[in-house]
Amino acid sequence: MSYLNLKNIVSQVGEFKLDNINLNIEKNEYFVLLGQSGSGKTRLLETIAGLNTCSGNILYKGLDISLLPSEKRDIGFVYQDFALFPNLKVEKNIKFSQRYKHIKDADRLFADLVDFLKLGHLLNRNIKELSGGEKQRVAIARALFSKPKILLLDEPLSAIDPTFRNSIMKSLKEIHKRYDLTTIHVTHNFREASYLADKIAIIIDGKIGQIGKSDEVLNHPKNIDVAKFLGFKNIFPTSMLGIEDKTKVYSVDPNLVRVSNKFDLKTDYIFEGELEECMGVVDHYKIFINVHGHHFFIKILKRDYEGCYANKNSIIQIGFNKKDVSFI
Repeated sequence: MSYLNLKNIVSQVGEFKLDNINLNIEKNEYFVLLGQSGSGKTRLLETIAGLNTCSGNILYKGLDISLLPSEKRDIGFVYQDFALFPNLKVEKNIKFSQRYKHIKDADRLFADLVDFLKLGHLLNRNIKELSGGEKQRVAIARALFSKPKILLLDEPLSAIDPTFRNSIMKSLKEIHKRYDLTTIHVTHNFREASYLADKIAIIIDGKIGQIGKSDEVLNHPKNIDVAKFLGFKNIFPTSMLGIEDKTKVYSVDPNLVRVSNKFDLKTDYIFEGELEECMGVVDHYKIFINVHGHHFFIKILKRDYEGCYANKNSIIQIGFNKKDVSFI
């Protein structure tokens, strides 16, 4: 039995709808919801937290919590903009959950959070005096002080200076383990997802496009929509490779396609095409080649392909190996 189980969740606002969401999340799992802005990531977090109406069932350890008010669900929520109370100083923000529930060993927990998140010098500050990173730490402390069984993080790194993101990602992993959490983290950032996630669900237009272990989802998309979202390039029918299956397509990484104007390639697959465009970018070229109406995008180091601009509109050879082909 899953720790948190979403069954056939539907939640609509205006014309947008979370459509038949089914997810199984295990205890102590770091689960990442990955999707573009407007895909329904935050709506789904709010639905889990009890802030939106929905049909379907949300089961926590087998018990249906779909109709419980948000404060009864033992869920901590850290919003993208942190949603701290501007009229309360840092210490009272962190302890806010004491207003509606009893916190066992509250003093010990508070001291631990303040020490671990390095908040001691901020306790008497006004919220408006804090930096983005300080607000984030306070928001996380407030969520953890309520002793949640599940922690929801809505784009937690979006307001953080990029130079601090690596250290904050490391901290999120440490928080997840230290406080024995099951974490659901929303992001549109592939790097965040890859580093943090035990499991990833990709959400596209209110529907789950794919779910699985982090490496499997990021490297082996199961359909074209997921592949395009993940940035896969050169998506073409497998008939190009001599595979007669009209339902299949394949993709090949632009960095793994070889180019020759001497027609001397020795790869598993070789094509001839017209060089449509060649753009110089620092140490490499971005090359666009038309192969019988299929437009390949290729990246080639400048030292490996001389005379790029001079050969525009000429016929050249491209190739790649079987091991570099991803079937979708």
